[in-house]
Formats: sequence, C-alpha cells, structure tokens
Amino acid sequence: MAKEAVILLNMGGPNNLEEVELFLKNMFADKNILTMKSSLLRKFIGTMITFTRTESSQEIYRQLGGKSPIVGHTKKLVQKLQDKLGEDVVVDFVMRYTPPFADEIIEKLNKENIEKIYLIPLYPQYSTTTTKSSLEDFEEQYHKIGGDAILVEIKHFFENKNYNKAIIERIKEQMQDSKYEDFDIIFSAHGLPQKIVDAGDVYQRHVQKHVELLKQKLQDEKMNFQETHLAYQSKVGPMEWLTPSLGEKLESLKNKKVVIFPIAFTIDNSETDFELEIEYREIAEELGFKEYKVCRCPNDSELFVDALTEIYEKMR
Repeated sequence: MAKEAVILLNMGGPNNLEEVELFLKNMFADKNILTMKSSLLRKFIGTMITFTRTESSQEIYRQLGGKSPIVGHTKKLVQKLQDKLGEDVVVDFVMRYTPPFADEIIEKLNKENIEKIYLIPLYPQYSTTTTKSSLEDFEEQYHKIGGDAILVEIKHFFENKNYNKAIIERIKEQMQDSKYEDFDIIFSAHGLPQKIVDAGDVYQRHVQKHVELLKQKLQDEKMNFQETHLAYQSKVGPMEWLTPSLGEKLESLKNKKVVIFPIAFTIDNSETDFELEIEYREIAEELGFKEYKVCRCPNDSELFVDALTEIYEKMR
C-alpha cells in the first residue's frame, strides 16, 4: 500500500563538539548564506570564517552540554507528529548543516512505497537563507539519488492559528504570575544582511506582519504589555544588517522589565539557549534591568503538533 511522508526541515546544530566545524563549514559553503557569485571566493571566505569561529563556537556548545538542543527537541516533535498522523504516514526530519542529512533520509524513504513527500521547513517566515536553502537542498538530493514520489512543499506558516496559539501559550508560561502591564515584550528575530533584503528577500516583511498578528492576539487574550517591540539578533561581520539590533533595543527601553520571544525560531537552539538566555541576560543586567525573561520556542508542544498536522492536511 502506498504511503505518504512528512519531512520536517531545519538548519540543524552540532550533535557533539566534533561536529561544530562541520556545521560551520556546511553553513558557510551555502550559496544562500554567502551569496557571492564566485564559488572559489565563497569557499575561501567560508574556510576563513570556519577557521576563526570553530573554537569560540565549541565553547558555546560546551556551555550547552556539548551539543545543540535542536536535534533532541526535533526528535520529540517528530515522534508526537508520527503518533498523531498514524502508521500510514512516515514522519522524519532533515537537517541542512548537520546529520541527519537529506541523502540519508531519502535513502530510507526510497525503501518504502512512498507516493507523496510533504516538505515542511520549520521556519515560520520565508527567507532565501533558510526556507529556500533547505527546500533546494532536499530537492537536489532527491533528484540526484532518484525517486518517483511527488514532492509537495510549503514556504511559510506564520499565519497558522494553532502555531500562534502555541506562541501565546509559551508567553503565558514564562509570565506566570507576573503582571503583563509591568513588562515590555520584544519579539526577537534572527537578523539578516540588509543586502539580502534589498535583493528581494521577503523575510523582514513576513516578520513584521507576524508581529502585527501576534499583537492582535495578545490584545484578544488581555495580555496587555506596556509596549511591544521587534528587534534582530545574531549579527555577524561588518556588513549592514536589519535594525534595530536586540542590544540597541534593550538600551533604548525605559521600562526595565522585559520578556523576549524568539519569533524566527520554532525549536530551541544555541541562539535561544545561549545567545538570548546567557549573553543578552548579562547585557540586560549591565543595563540595570530588574527582570529579563526568555520564552521557550514551541518545540514539541501539543499546539505546534496540531499546527503541523493542519499544515500537512491543507497541503494534501
């Protein structure tokens, strides 16, 4: 009997300290990340970045227990989605820069009688650097290895109601007994070089639209924060990136009680567990913040499982 497959796509993260170099090497070999036309120049720059960043990146993952949390959370999410969709649907995941890679999962799928493969990138907003990169990688590998299943893809899902309910739930969990009126909320999105946006990437517009949707949902839930803000994190290198940066936003706030939600991530990773939880917490303390809270990503929450189920059913 023919089956269907749902494959979740994400960027990945090192499964151990030895994989940190592989992670960086693959990321900076990606033509959607380093966008120069010359592959030789990309390889040279990518090699230099990998060489200079491996040791400091290993230290970050050492503080996180020697690996990225992204794979563990994703495995739990896959299992819950598998339980929900039943045995006629194969649910699995592919990482872009660390195992499991597309070719490994495609080999597994080719051993089953798969009729359609539904590709769901776990990036709520579309970007060439994330969504396009992951979809292209899977599709290139699929055609290279060979297979006759139909590939069906979705490119963004930030408007999904259950997904946004999952976000609201995470904010409520972090706030608990605190008064919303005492806090500002910052939606922190992963930054992007301005030149990529200027070249036509819709990511910034998607993020801004997502924030507006969530502002309305907060209002509907009577979660009346003093102010709602958008900022961008994770800038690297000297190029101009989207602004304001999270650091600049924290410096500008008069209210010294803040809660952060990582709006561009569905699964916790080093940029939430280290950058937001540790690095920016230290910055907030130096700036005199009385309270600094960071929300968890949806991860394997039931509402996120419901959202993915709904996304799959709408794709069929």
